[in-house]
Amino acid sequence: MSLFRNVLLSATFVLSQSAFADATAPATVAQGVNVVGSEKVTFNNQGIKMAGNLYFPAHYDAAKKYPAIVVSHPWGGVKEQTSGLYAQQLAQRGFITLAYDASHYGESGGEPRDLENPADRVQDIRSAVSYLSSLPQVDAARIGTLGICAGGGYTLHEAQTDLRVKAVASVVAYDIGDATRTGIQGSPVSSDDRQKLLKSVGEQLNKEAAGAPLLTQQLLPSRDQLNADTPNFVREATDYYLTPRGAHLNAKNRYVVTSPGLHMAYYPLDHMALIAPRPVLLIAGEKAETRKFSEQAWQNAQQPKELMVIPGASHFDLYDKPQYVKPAVEKLASFYGLHL
Repeated sequence: MSLFRNVLLSATFVLSQSAFADATAPATVAQGVNVVGSEKVTFNNQGIKMAGNLYFPAHYDAAKKYPAIVVSHPWGGVKEQTSGLYAQQLAQRGFITLAYDASHYGESGGEPRDLENPADRVQDIRSAVSYLSSLPQVDAARIGTLGICAGGGYTLHEAQTDLRVKAVASVVAYDIGDATRTGIQGSPVSSDDRQKLLKSVGEQLNKEAAGAPLLTQQLLPSRDQLNADTPNFVREATDYYLTPRGAHLNAKNRYVVTSPGLHMAYYPLDHMALIAPRPVLLIAGEKAETRKFSEQAWQNAQQPKELMVIPGASHFDLYDKPQYVKPAVEKLASFYGLHL
């Protein structure tokens, strides 16, 4: 990136910041409220064109090098949602940050669409670290990673074998493997459930091998399908993803139905000890049905490690609610500021 381009980026950042005071400034996720202050970028991921939003610090100086953070989104999410919010707020605290669409999602490439493959998600993070390390305004020796929900599980896993990552953190980490095998609080998965799932996956794979089209389904039920038996986790998920609070046109609320077959044998938290002596921060909600995953990750990790539980917060509260996001971001900024 040339010096002239860096100056333009700096000017773009200043101008976009002024949009906050504009009466026409975006107010919702769909309108781009979490994109303000960023520049669209693309980067290569083993032949897949990845799309991201790159955020710059306040008072950005093109002549300096900055610590940088890759931010990964939840299963079914896109960069304009909660990962963009965290990237935006951490940039305001002095970091260059990158929120990106995982392969198979949003504006990134990758076929089939809406496939949730853990191996692909881990490689996505690795390619994002490589991209940041190539930027002249990034100090490649000070790169950290952050993931929200399933992005947290993938991020913790990726850091175990990527020594370029100097500090790693998650917010309401979701172990997509354990969740598929045993469930979460309030929504247990039995042995019979597992066998039925694997049987249906195998049957669908056979159909596709015989020429049937790839099958996708809704990831979350529509709001009018909710009833008294709907688990609270699903109810809160729809309140974020399927309402103006967090909905985005690029988040299709679809998944390839054979994806859970890939999740069943995925164990991202078993080797947390490999991250040491690099630091780990795990942030969970006190009332989150997924809290056990952050606790398991903390238990399996070695020092230096820290588990922060946000009082009163549910899983989806930590996606965007200011009273819960603010202490999380402050803790993250302090963590990365100390270790990057």
